[in-house]
Amino acid sequence: MTTVVPANAHGITMAALALREGKLVAFPTETVYGLGADATNGEAVAAIFAAKGRPSFNPLIVHVKDRATAEALVEFTPQARKLADAFWPGALTLVLPRKENSPLSLLVSAGLDTVAIRVPSHPIAQMLVAQAGPIAAPSANLSGRISPTTATHVSEELGGKVEIILDGGPTTVGVESTVVVFEDGKPGLLRPGGVSREEIECVAGPLTAATSATVQSPGQLESHYAPHAKLRLNAREAKDGEALLAFGPSSAPDNLSRTGDLREAASNLFAMLRALDKKSNAIAVMPIPNEGLGEAINDRLKRAAAPRP
Repeated sequence: MTTVVPANAHGITMAALALREGKLVAFPTETVYGLGADATNGEAVAAIFAAKGRPSFNPLIVHVKDRATAEALVEFTPQARKLADAFWPGALTLVLPRKENSPLSLLVSAGLDTVAIRVPSHPIAQMLVAQAGPIAAPSANLSGRISPTTATHVSEELGGKVEIILDGGPTTVGVESTVVVFEDGKPGLLRPGGVSREEIECVAGPLTAATSATVQSPGQLESHYAPHAKLRLNAREAKDGEALLAFGPSSAPDNLSRTGDLREAASNLFAMLRALDKKSNAIAVMPIPNEGLGEAINDRLKRAAAPRP
């Protein structure tokens, strides 16, 4: 039975205890709600894959309280330190080599010798990792489905599969973290997200396109973030039988941002997709500028519209 508890001091202590006991806990981050397990407990991490129906080759992100904790688990490059200094705590995940003595479960890496790791900025997530230790946490939804931005979204999909859901209200960023990998010492973009390409390049220089065909982090599968409804992208208006997800000046009731604010649009994306998915079998989505957070939004929409496996 799943218990939904307020994300106050008592609720966070309950959740940390459950994690240390090997149970699953859903909790808010600044990006989306995560489905957490003790990252050092192989059986607990395996339960994440089972609850989500997640492919075993798809790695998980490990959340830690600070860079010092991360440096005990993975090997940092100079460029990685620059990015961590600039964006941690925050919505940036770094894929780095696992240290030989790292206590992390091998399952978080899905057989790779790297670990995807970040320091969340959400105060609830920060308090939870401070009490529970490193937490492996993909988004708290069924594999391939729309990511959750409220506790209700988590309950609708994973109720009964998770011990505790910490209800901290809606998330603020609304799309997952940006994921950066390092190939030959140069940073490459694996997944656009809550920190824009432009922000990262101001610190680390041009981002290359990651060349490995191996799935190195969450969010790389072609079909992902998908509603049941069929999506039609770059639509100017809805056709018969379609619901319209608008952007910019439009009288459509479901509008990511009437003012064209990409941060507002990112924050609203998953919640509005979920709402429209309940109303219609087809969703037309208006064009989103492919700049700043628009790159992350378009990445999610492209994967949501891809052919389903």
